[in-house]
Amino acid sequence: MTSSETVKRTSLIPRRSIEKSPDRYLISDLCSELEEYLEPPQIAEVYRAYLFGANAHEGQKRVSGEPYIYHPIAVARIMCEMRMDYKSIIAALLHDVIEDTPTLKEQLADDFGDEVAELVDGVSKLTHLDSVSKAEQQAENFRKMMLAMVKDIRVIMIKLADRLHNMRTLGAMRADKRRRIAKETMDIYAPIANRLGIYSLRHELLDLSIKNAYPMRYRALKNACKKVVGHRKEIFQTIETAIKDRLKAVDIKAKVKHRRKNIFSIYRKMKDKKINFKELSDVYGVRILCNSVDDCYRILGVMHNLYKPIPGKFKDYLAIPKANGYQSLHTNLFGPHGIPIEVQIRTKAMERFAKSGIAAHWLYKKGGESGTEIAQTRALEWLKGLLEMQQTAGSSLEFLESVKVDLFPDEIYVFTPHGDIKKLPRGATVVDFAYAVHTDIGNTCVAARIDRRMCSLNSELHNGQLVEIITSGQSRPHPSWLNYVITAKARTNIRHFLKSLRIEEAVTLGSRLLQQAMNQLIGKEYQLEDEQISHVLEKYRLKNYENLLSEIGLGNRNAGLVVKALIDDQGSDGDITEFDASGKPFPIKGTEGLVVSYANCCKPLPGDNIVAHFSQGRGLVVHRVNCKNMNDPQHNDRKQYVQWSEHVEGEFLAGIRVQVANQRGALARMAAIISDMSSNIEQVSQSEKGGLITTNEFIISVRNRVHLARIMKKLRALPEVNKISRM
Repeated sequence: MTSSETVKRTSLIPRRSIEKSPDRYLISDLCSELEEYLEPPQIAEVYRAYLFGANAHEGQKRVSGEPYIYHPIAVARIMCEMRMDYKSIIAALLHDVIEDTPTLKEQLADDFGDEVAELVDGVSKLTHLDSVSKAEQQAENFRKMMLAMVKDIRVIMIKLADRLHNMRTLGAMRADKRRRIAKETMDIYAPIANRLGIYSLRHELLDLSIKNAYPMRYRALKNACKKVVGHRKEIFQTIETAIKDRLKAVDIKAKVKHRRKNIFSIYRKMKDKKINFKELSDVYGVRILCNSVDDCYRILGVMHNLYKPIPGKFKDYLAIPKANGYQSLHTNLFGPHGIPIEVQIRTKAMERFAKSGIAAHWLYKKGGESGTEIAQTRALEWLKGLLEMQQTAGSSLEFLESVKVDLFPDEIYVFTPHGDIKKLPRGATVVDFAYAVHTDIGNTCVAARIDRRMCSLNSELHNGQLVEIITSGQSRPHPSWLNYVITAKARTNIRHFLKSLRIEEAVTLGSRLLQQAMNQLIGKEYQLEDEQISHVLEKYRLKNYENLLSEIGLGNRNAGLVVKALIDDQGSDGDITEFDASGKPFPIKGTEGLVVSYANCCKPLPGDNIVAHFSQGRGLVVHRVNCKNMNDPQHNDRKQYVQWSEHVEGEFLAGIRVQVANQRGALARMAAIISDMSSNIEQVSQSEKGGLITTNEFIISVRNRVHLARIMKKLRALPEVNKISRM
């Protein structure tokens, strides 16, 4: 197949669109790149898949207005850049045909084989989930994709490439949709890329996420980085020259190049450590690539002789690689003029792996490089853990949350009595370690010896500790363990065990909570009729009254709201309505007919996480989750978890405390800002400290938490304001 023939066959794409975008990446360009590493018959199959996809998507347009087929070609290009096999490229070209066209999986299997059909099906979303919420649909689709990934990891490679191109072209979407997709990318897809060691793809996903979620912050950080490199260009050149000369003097062959921390990493570090851009020490650094592990350690010694190392800033990922197989030496040095420099030292093979991660397995598997072998082993371990998690998770939402927890490890390394290394997230406890060793050990643990000293199960583990678990055949998981375990494996296994063991106890507890709620709301003995119970079971889509009691006992249903539904004869057959007869929305979901009041102690706002309790005369009293009046253990039986309605209207009172330097007119300026932000001051008080600082406490009316945050942001911008916080 010649290049001219390939170009000729692109006539399925409208010529007018090509002329508008002369730099558009076409199928002919893809085939040219594939010629670098695929055989001609394989490229012919790829082109046949393109024709099939172009025909299936004919007439479809993206939001930007361009023909839809451009998107699969772009996804295939990303897969090509990672040097994936030809069946992955075919699946990338066809990844949307099952989901967005009438094409069936069986048709793909007949035309391109079962392997390609399974890959495409793994990436496709489920289409028969109309009866569940949007969150449950997304969680169920994620669960399906992850299970397909367990069977064939190329599924997630295609999905990551698909997400990357979508992020590159997100500009055509509405602002709210861009922010939602960007957040989902930051929460799920970028961490998955990190887990698989594909750093180049992860960094671009994160940078595009912050660009779409926080465009102004992104532009400010990008401009700040440009200024730094402009001001320090000569210093960086001096550092690079000094390193090259010193390596040449000791006869070590290595490549030295600059690197810049990606925008998202800069943003996250500034946010986590609450520092400004000027305080960052590793915006720009140096990466040294050599030929062997031995050279890495020799170069490290040379660097520490050349510039003084910063104490506590050395990390050895060669001896103990990261969970995704990443290997490198990291050290921070005091450079010329006191400028801190981060130096990364690794072999060229490690550098290739750091860019491609698990994808390097397909390109370098014939060479048997250690980096890709480590990545493959670590990836398989993680996939095995995912399979175990999904088997014990009660629902797709629970599985999604468990995977999210598992995707954000700040790792520590601890040792078993036999010398095996276990990697755990920072903050992990003895119970997390026990479940990491084996589920049965986790279920029966009673204590531990940490460095040969007896410790309790909630003891936090630290790097390098030797941990021995003590078990008992009579021991069982306790609900309190959920308060301090942090690993997904431990949490899902504990929940699974408790659910299996405590259904009868949950029914008993649910019956008691329901009776308490009836006593509080009705204040007298009340006999439920079969018709009332049947009506509520139908509302909540439950099979029987015992299921309802167990839902209350397990905390999945609010006992007070269930009582309200049971005694309300005017409910509809669907879910509880969110609007009253006048069309005004109820502020708290499912509270129709109830008196709702808001606690003065914490003044909850729409957007806050909230709990509530029933009070005689005040009805349902709503507090913020972290309110000290609700965190007293004696209130646990009274506590009911509730949610704000999606359509909250009206104004709510909020308290803010503003500390200002004593200046004439400061109070007037603050009052003017509050008024300009469409808020009223209900109450204000002042107190002085040393005659220099005044603390002002305002009670103001706001619509929700976002409205309050905007007011606080405006106030914080005043030069005389030193500190501002919510009361």
